Amino acid sequence: MISTGPTAGRGRGVFATRRIARGQIIEEAPVIVISAAEMKPMLKTSLRDYYFVWGKKRNQGALALGLCSLCNHTVHPNAEFVLEPDYLMIRLFALNVIRAGEEVTINYNHSGSRDPVWFELLE
Repeated sequence: MISTGPTAGRGRGVFATRRIARGQIIEEAPVIVISAAEMKPMLKTSLRDYYFVWGKKRNQGALALGLCSLCNHTVHPNAEFVLEPDYLMIRLFALNVIRAGEEVTINYNHSGSRDPVWFELLE
């Protein structure tokens, strides 16, 4: 349903390999939880751009063992992620129809957010 490939100005991204219906689950990715104590040293590694904020206090991280960690950010996403701490997974689903070949994008701060991110936006 999804694969990775090059995307202009962003390195690589995640793309639909076939049409994905609105509301359809794109991926259910198991996660490795990064403890609060491990977060500070982890932020000094290349993993700093690929983790999800995790935990009730939001002081942990989660590294998804799937492609959702490679989705690029936009303030106009076509997909959204849902954290599922009870199941140690992140669920990615389509906000609208995603055509085959279209890049699957998310808002790193959740859909509708215009909060700043740590890099310059291409949009």
